[in-house]
Amino acid sequence: MAKKGNRVQVILECTEHKTSGLAGTSRYITTKNRKNTPDRIELKKYNPIMRKYTVHKEIK
Repeated sequence: MAKKGNRVQVILECTEHKTSGLAGTSRYITTKNRKNTPDRIELKKYNPIMRKYTVHKEIK
């Protein structure tokens, strides 16, 4: 049996890209510990389409 851990994969999507009207999306896949961070995470990541660092929020 596979062990059940607290780490889960999450997808981060750029928040500024949606409002800019540009084509495409900027998404990253990362992991988080469900026990330590139960709510959705926000990280500043690089958006290659907009060519700058933007806030990326966790999506389902």
